[in-house]
Amino acid sequence: MSTEATTPPVFCAAHLLGSWDERHPQGAFVELAGQDAPVRPDGTLVVARREEMAEFLRHPAVRATDGVHYNMGAQRPLIPLDLDGDLHRKYRRLLDPLFTPKRVARLEETIRARTNALIDEFADKGEAELMSDLCATLPTHIFIDLLGLPTDDLPIFLEFKEAVVRPQGATLDEKQATMRAAGERMYAYLAKVLDERRAQPPCDDLIGGFLTVEVDGDRLCDAEIVDICYLLVIAGLDTVTCSLSCMFAWFAEHPDERRQVIADPALLGKAIEELMRFESPVPVGHRWVTEDIEVAGRRFPAGSMVEVVWAAANVDPAAFPDPMTVDFARPHNAHVGFAAGPHRCLGSNLARLELRVALEEFHTRIPEYEITPGEQVLYTNYGVRAAIHLPISFPATVMSGEAHDA
Repeated sequence: MSTEATTPPVFCAAHLLGSWDERHPQGAFVELAGQDAPVRPDGTLVVARREEMAEFLRHPAVRATDGVHYNMGAQRPLIPLDLDGDLHRKYRRLLDPLFTPKRVARLEETIRARTNALIDEFADKGEAELMSDLCATLPTHIFIDLLGLPTDDLPIFLEFKEAVVRPQGATLDEKQATMRAAGERMYAYLAKVLDERRAQPPCDDLIGGFLTVEVDGDRLCDAEIVDICYLLVIAGLDTVTCSLSCMFAWFAEHPDERRQVIADPALLGKAIEELMRFESPVPVGHRWVTEDIEVAGRRFPAGSMVEVVWAAANVDPAAFPDPMTVDFARPHNAHVGFAAGPHRCLGSNLARLELRVALEEFHTRIPEYEITPGEQVLYTNYGVRAAIHLPISFPATVMSGEAHDA
């Protein structure tokens, strides 16, 4: 068996520590947060403490990209992720109103219906591979509904998401080539969609909105819409999938806490926030520094790329007392599970809604479940943290979602 198949790639400074555990990496992140001015062996500066991170991300010389390296196989800056300053604020003014709690709440019944339809497929079997049967599929359906795209195109989005988030290849160059090829296919797909939509009557969905909205008095051009949708495809599919898988895996292995949340539904919102902190599905990001700066007494030279470890900040004992304990009553849970600073996650309200509704519906219909005896959850932490193999067993039920709602 090759080393590539058995050794997970190093993805952040915590991964280099002797305390690293692929299944339970939180201990290594606590260790990293306790280090003074951590640096990777290749010289990359690392920000891991919560307080330092907040100050660093607020600095105007800290940017999302160096203008050369764009995220996730993109050929151009992704909007708004790869933009900074006034240009970034311009597009956030356009996009933020589309993802307010009130706006995304209109999707709640659709999310419930989609969740129950997926549960119907395995509820009478007494077992499921929850990652593929629910976690990976639900956000993709919701995203397709949101953009107004055909459900038959679901495989296109799943293939693209996997290729750019977990690219295959024996070397970094091969992985980057995989990402670029997938990106080119998505650019072509989205360009074709826009051509078709411009020839059709307007629709009340995100793409319809992008085709008619104005930014500072100007309509969005096709390239701008494509660059926005390209980012939304990845953000809307993978992060919710990974978060949901981590939460189901945790609840499956902590039945007492699961029963507590089921008995008191008001706890679910706090449970989601606490599990976002503890699991940190997006563990790391990167920022570039455009001039020599000093943050928290530490020097960051111009031109440096900085590794920002959200997962370490989320278990920083200085910010979260007893960080290794999952506490649904934790006060002042200012986690950075959705990042922080100007580039804080655009879709966090939608993500929270999807997580809450999926957990509510699943726990209503299947309150008792466990990791299938003899099996084990398999995690990946590269790029994102996810339970990529999540086999569960439960008492079979023939009640459909429709029957339950009735």
